[in-house]
Amino acid sequence: MATEISPHRVGVGYRGSRGEGGAPIGPADLNVTGLVDFGLGPYIQTTPSRRFPVYTRGNTGEVYPEVVFPLSATMAKDLGGDPFSDALLATGIITSSECGEDADVHAGIFGGYSYLNLSVSRVIALRTPGATIAQNDATFLGAEGVAPPHVAKRGDRNPLAVLRGVLYGLRVLLADEIPHLSTDMAEAAEWRASLPDSASASEDDLVDVMAGSAPMLARLFTGHLLVSGGAGIGFGLLRDICSRRFEDGSLFLTLVSGIGEVASVEPSFALWDISRAVADDVILTSLFDEGVDGLFDRLLTTKDSLSTSAFLADFEDFLDNYGSRGPNEWEMACEVWGTDPTMPLVIIDRMRHADDDHAPATRSAARAGEREEAVAVARSQLRGITRWLFDRSLASTVLHSRAREQGKTMLVDVIHQVRLATRELGRRIAERTPEGRPDDLWYVTYSELDAYRQDPASFADVVASRRATRDSLSQLVPPFCFSDEMPPIDSWERRVKRTSEAAVVGAVLTGIPGCGGVAQGRARVVIDPSDPGDLGPGDILIAPLTDPSWTPLFVPVEAVVVDVGGQLSHAVIVSRELGLPCVVSATGATQSIPDGALVEVDGAAGTVTLMAG
Repeated sequence: MATEISPHRVGVGYRGSRGEGGAPIGPADLNVTGLVDFGLGPYIQTTPSRRFPVYTRGNTGEVYPEVVFPLSATMAKDLGGDPFSDALLATGIITSSECGEDADVHAGIFGGYSYLNLSVSRVIALRTPGATIAQNDATFLGAEGVAPPHVAKRGDRNPLAVLRGVLYGLRVLLADEIPHLSTDMAEAAEWRASLPDSASASEDDLVDVMAGSAPMLARLFTGHLLVSGGAGIGFGLLRDICSRRFEDGSLFLTLVSGIGEVASVEPSFALWDISRAVADDVILTSLFDEGVDGLFDRLLTTKDSLSTSAFLADFEDFLDNYGSRGPNEWEMACEVWGTDPTMPLVIIDRMRHADDDHAPATRSAARAGEREEAVAVARSQLRGITRWLFDRSLASTVLHSRAREQGKTMLVDVIHQVRLATRELGRRIAERTPEGRPDDLWYVTYSELDAYRQDPASFADVVASRRATRDSLSQLVPPFCFSDEMPPIDSWERRVKRTSEAAVVGAVLTGIPGCGGVAQGRARVVIDPSDPGDLGPGDILIAPLTDPSWTPLFVPVEAVVVDVGGQLSHAVIVSRELGLPCVVSATGATQSIPDGALVEVDGAAGTVTLMAG
């Protein structure tokens, strides 16, 4: 059962929670996301684009790996506007008419799962000088041939949009700061400071937090999308310069490694320090040696010990700072470190066995030194406009990469505050409902919220049906890509089905390079970051995909291999900071590599080889 170490704050409304004239927003003001019966029962389904027909789980699978919940999905849809359109219109590369289609053009929920539009990014590539659809697909999919081919349409090539995009790209390359990020962070901080304690908040206050946060989150997410796109501009140009002027194809990966000040890596530093306290203390080591189950309760019963008391104080500070992180952290309905402290305790348990040379700070500093040397060597071989472009693309990549992770951390923290408010509301409603459960609230849509609060018992059948549908969808593997219409649910594979044959000694899986270096170790296939099994020092982490909650698991291992991802995915960003060989888009690695097998990872070549022994 989830345990909260200390009370958290929830809040009252924020500007944007009311309509014109200060009137509360109600169902009549909303454009409700549709519920479709898939043969499993009704669940979330939005409308695919006709102009841009190809969608993918690439990239979005890191953000929303699981089936979305009706409440959070409809809040974002009905109250949050369209940040993707806002961001793209700001660049000028996509036109207003292309964004105006009566459909979920840029991103949508299909079969209960979140998807990004691949066709839009392909058209952007066609309108970007020097870019190709193949490069675009590698960013989102990690490999070519995974998605349906692009079918050219009239209007794909738009000279005016190209010009606007070039001018925007130049502004990105020339920027030495990102002013809107500071503004966004100040807005988020002001909002959080206004939040009262949950004990003093009325139910109406809690609803105001939910409704009022959505417009702000949309604005913040628009800024995040612009920063993420900016990171791609510099990264792509830098990669092109390196491929044209240098024989070392992995040089650009070294140039963007060890940049420091990466917000998503910070929890690993904090957890490492806590793990050293465990490794160095007899009492704490003994408590952890008894196993993670019941560990938190054992810590509380021995809190009179100086070492245990200090540990609990440090751990609570950690949760205050990073409690918003966790698996599927963008989904408000899911547990994170702050609501289920067992999750970070499991990670500490894995970290405590690592030698001191695995310290994230040590590894990051070493990678930073390699980077500085590589930058100096590269610049010495360049002249004139090429060196200027090299300098600007490198500076832009570093600036926007740091800002992207900082902005993402800010967004996740706001989502967490809304999560806490919504959990409290769900708890109160469940208390006055026969056989009610606190998580029932997640299965109603936002437009149903008022009716649900007034008579929650009348929604019992609705909640039960949607819960069953979500459970059924969670047992299926959604198509990685589709075109025009989502394939029928009965054609999806079941998660328990093994789709790849086990690799044999000598077999080589090929992905794309994430971070250079070569490492050997025992493969540890981990599907859930909260259940890392025997993962520990000397191992190679094999994962389906990663989000920031996986980051601390990178600390004790020697290399990382991921089924899905591109060169700007989370696994790559973290691996570059920690100096870990990394291969992404190693399709089927979690299914074909036996757990415990000896493997060699070559991050520069993008290969994983099954070794004898």
